[in-house]
Amino acid sequence: MYCIVIGYVFGLFQTAFIYGKMHGIDIREHGSGNAGTTNTLRVLGTRAGLIVLAGDIVKTILAIVVCELLFGKSHPQEVYLLKLYAAAGAILGHNFPFYLKFKGGKGIASTAGLVLAFHPLFIPVGVLVFFGIFFTTHYVSLGSLLVYVGITAEMVIMGQMGFFGAPQGILNEMYIVTILLAAMAYYKHRENIGRLLKGQERKTYLTKKNEDK
Repeated sequence: MYCIVIGYVFGLFQTAFIYGKMHGIDIREHGSGNAGTTNTLRVLGTRAGLIVLAGDIVKTILAIVVCELLFGKSHPQEVYLLKLYAAAGAILGHNFPFYLKFKGGKGIASTAGLVLAFHPLFIPVGVLVFFGIFFTTHYVSLGSLLVYVGITAEMVIMGQMGFFGAPQGILNEMYIVTILLAAMAYYKHRENIGRLLKGQERKTYLTKKNEDK
């Protein structure tokens, strides 16, 4: 519970909203209306998108590091569960910031912080899946959704292979939390999924081509 709260506090640093306000706009009133990296990239440009991406990644990493430092030594068998709860809290804070009437982002950049700070073996899989899909299709949403498929599969496989050093009860809890995070990501992307199925999803480029799309 403490880790979720700590993570949520870190997640409240709504990078896209803050960056937009620094440049005189409410990012939620432009583009897709989403307070996240992709909408910032499209509305304010590549540099802005990368800054927001970095901010959202870092806040999840910091939440994980703080919780590991506070509780890791006293709960060695649960350290990965605690890290997962910290990341979940940060993603919840990003998606549902109370001071923005719970209207935040979709949590994918924050999830990247989970991939980078949870376990070293998560990094290559996450990077290959997301960027492989993105640079092939230019659909951020598709890459994001498939990353969660990879995270969930990897969590279960690594857990059952003993990588996390936790008893089965703890592992089962980790699997449930991961599945719930995946379900939330798919729910937040429900409109994207509809457009993908209809072939109407907007593509994203790391260039000025976004202005014409």
